[in-house]
Amino acid sequence: MNAADTNDRGPATPAWTRRGFIATVLATGALAACGKSDDASSSPAGSVDAAGTTAGSAAAGGGSTPTGGYTIVQRFPQAVQVPGPVRLPVSLSDGDGALLQEVPATLGAQVLDEQGAALGDRIEAVRRDAVPAPYYDFHTTLETPGFYSLQVEGGSAEGASFDVADPSKVVVPIPGQPLPPLDTPTVAAPAGVDPICTREPEACPFHDITLTEALASGKQVAYYVGTPAFCTTGVCAPGLESLIEVHDDYADTHVFVHAEVYTDDTGTTLTPAVDALHLFYEPVLFVTDTDGVILERIDAVFNTAELVEVLDRSRA
Repeated sequence: MNAADTNDRGPATPAWTRRGFIATVLATGALAACGKSDDASSSPAGSVDAAGTTAGSAAAGGGSTPTGGYTIVQRFPQAVQVPGPVRLPVSLSDGDGALLQEVPATLGAQVLDEQGAALGDRIEAVRRDAVPAPYYDFHTTLETPGFYSLQVEGGSAEGASFDVADPSKVVVPIPGQPLPPLDTPTVAAPAGVDPICTREPEACPFHDITLTEALASGKQVAYYVGTPAFCTTGVCAPGLESLIEVHDDYADTHVFVHAEVYTDDTGTTLTPAVDALHLFYEPVLFVTDTDGVILERIDAVFNTAELVEVLDRSRA
């Protein structure tokens, strides 16, 4: 999915308009990742899951393979990857669209170009346990915008397709760019957002200062945008819990800030945090250096172990 022409707000939006995309997912009660369903594994094949899409079938070695092979479920959004390091988290599904829990400890794959030629060496990812299902975060480096596919070993030839976009066409801030400051809602100044945090039974501890204040603190910033109330069986709530779990260990180097996606618990009106970042998916985690420049952007799913790796790299 390519980006389209520029507009008066800066970088170009994807081929579908950002507001059009948001309107579509709002009609289903979700923002491109998180739904209100109580059964996160029941979404049909081809539906959006964890800020991604369901890709073509591919069998994977080392486990029990359903009839017809596994389906790769892309746990990442399109139109936001740029040349350089690329993170490709995927889960495995059976032929009926249910996310699989019993999957191999490691999984190998190969990145192919649009013509089906192998690029670089074989890559491998470990199983990472998360809600609603384990995932594998494959990492590769791609220097040229274009269309690619991730082919899991033993799978079908088409693999899981994805795109790498021209950075000038990507609307969401990318590594190397400054994270835009924003007076995010705090306990003292909720800025019309109620509740400022939908975590239950109590709000998270990341609403004492605004993102603007955090960026001026002289520390690194871990900024998380996601709505726990609307994806408790998805990835937003578990991602926020991972941040809460580790934040004391990084208090000397990082300031943690959380912003909700909706202005209230009806889940219909988007917050300024979404517009400021041109988001059309959630959740997303930005980790900056002490000058507020983005070091890493983690889209959609992550667990505590991967979060620790990211934070450790950022302060190395």
